Amino acid sequence: MAVAVVFAGVSKGGFGSGAAFASATFLAIFLPPTQALGVMLPLLMLIDVANLRPYWNKWSWPDARILILGGVPGVVLGVALFRVANDDVLRFLIGILSLGFVAWRLLPNQMASRAPLSKPAGVVAGVIAGFTSFVSHAGGPPVAVYLLSHNLQKTTFQATTVLVFWIINIAKFVPYAFLGAFTAESLWADLILAPFALLGAWLGVKAHYKVSEQAFFAVTYVLLTLTGTKLIWDALA
Repeated sequence: MAVAVVFAGVSKGGFGSGAAFASATFLAIFLPPTQALGVMLPLLMLIDVANLRPYWNKWSWPDARILILGGVPGVVLGVALFRVANDDVLRFLIGILSLGFVAWRLLPNQMASRAPLSKPAGVVAGVIAGFTSFVSHAGGPPVAVYLLSHNLQKTTFQATTVLVFWIINIAKFVPYAFLGAFTAESLWADLILAPFALLGAWLGVKAHYKVSEQAFFAVTYVLLTLTGTKLIWDALA
């Protein structure tokens, strides 16, 4: 679990949110999905706070604002799904999202050569991000698609992602509490894992300027593929 949390910190600190998604997926193999997501959310919020300072005011506020305007309603959609879905449905959904994320990342990256996506498209991307972030901490892909289409510089891209998910994760906290995602055991686990989250965030910021994204995400893709397949198998068994 500590390794998964460090991965989440490194990913969110330097390269987006892929490993944060992998961490929640990995935990969902051993815990009920709601509990797994509940363990991760406070840690992700801690990572968000740690990342704000090094990326402060380096974001593109116009792009962030559009994504946030869609992201909060997307969280509401996630709440609606959680009220009607059982654990097997959530395992299946998280597994599908895991494999879908890998497939999306393996597609030819032609976004930089396309015209920037419109503001309405950005709001839609935000809605999808808020929804998928709520049900599996997997909101990174739609945000990345929108931001990549605007040809942002690497650090601006990263800082904007940090800001967007800081707001989305705050919006998720109260609904998670009402849905029973937080327990005494999950909060105790968060206390133990908090240093690993901060370590990962620190390493991620450092690695943002030094390490290739391709090498880091190669490991994440393998992890997502294996755990996503396992969750789908368990849900259908």
